[in-house]
Amino acid sequence: MVFKLVIVFCFLAAVCNAGLDSLKLEGDKPFVRVALSQKATIHCCYRWTIKPHVTWIKTINNVNGTAIRSLVNLPEAEMNKPAEVINGATCHSLVFKEVQLSDTGLYQCKLNHSSLHIFTHGTFFQVYIPLQKTLNLSESVKNSIITAEGVLLMLCVLIPGTMLLCKSKKLNQLERKKGREEENIYEGLNLDDCSAAYHQIQRTNQQGPYQDVGSCEEDIQLEKP
Repeated sequence: MVFKLVIVFCFLAAVCNAGLDSLKLEGDKPFVRVALSQKATIHCCYRWTIKPHVTWIKTINNVNGTAIRSLVNLPEAEMNKPAEVINGATCHSLVFKEVQLSDTGLYQCKLNHSSLHIFTHGTFFQVYIPLQKTLNLSESVKNSIITAEGVLLMLCVLIPGTMLLCKSKKLNQLERKKGREEENIYEGLNLDDCSAAYHQIQRTNQQGPYQDVGSCEEDIQLEKP
């Protein structure tokens, strides 16, 4: 009896290995990103002489690092499209008519045949909320705004520069005017007269304003008490 069971298990293992040898998984699209409420389609393709039963599995990663797998349960109108053969590979499609934020996750095809359960590589599907435009401007308006910004930037550069040039020009004019006034002050002076007046002042300072009493020619008589 035990010998018969061993033979049966060996036969089943040989059959499984023969099935796996003929299986070739095609490369799935690794990432798909779609805006909210848009239509999207995910594909899984493989090459296998056996026709397995295919189901879609969704995997969600939690915050704590654990993964939760669940069977994709969509309405019949949005479920599997009939399998298509493209370049010799069998492809299954999962269609979303209007994607929702809860549809984000990793989608894989599960190939079931007898005791075999094979998962395809899978596609990570992400749903995002598009940014809303606060101002809907046409291209001509945008170009006008850009032109106005360029003009303002040019004015911000030219006006301060012009003011600095004018200020430096005024300072140069004042310095020139001051130099001319100093030249005019000394222009009418005679150097000979200035030297004679200078020597006279020097002699006066040397004699002093007071004379010595002892050098007076007149005799000074003091009154008797």
